[in-house]
Amino acid sequence: MRNYEALYIVRPELSEEEQQAVAKKFADIVTQNGGEVVKLDIWGKRRLAYEVKKLREGIYILMQFRAESRVAQEVERVLKITDEVIRQLVVRLEDDALVAEAKEEEATVEQVEPAAGEEQTVAAEE
Repeated sequence: MRNYEALYIVRPELSEEEQQAVAKKFADIVTQNGGEVVKLDIWGKRRLAYEVKKLREGIYILMQFRAESRVAQEVERVLKITDEVIRQLVVRLEDDALVAEAKEEEATVEQVEPAAGEEQTVAAEE
């Protein structure tokens, strides 16, 4: 299995429930075909760099998953024919990309925690 990332933009007028339903639809395609969704993140409404299908805003959704290439092709095919999706991109990640990203997130958390501890020490000394 390989690592993939799908970033797609859906129509800005979708409600929170509709956004969740669209995201679940594509996550289900991955899991039903033997893949695994590693990360699913709804970024929210953002202004587009240029007009797409006469829209200036869109809701960005990022999904990282592990699957066979046929599953990634199926996700891309369904993204293209789904009316709520106005733009999509599916790319294959390097094998170590997800591991490196997880390590970066851990390092960021570790850097923040000692800083918070230092502030508490200074406050206690005063």
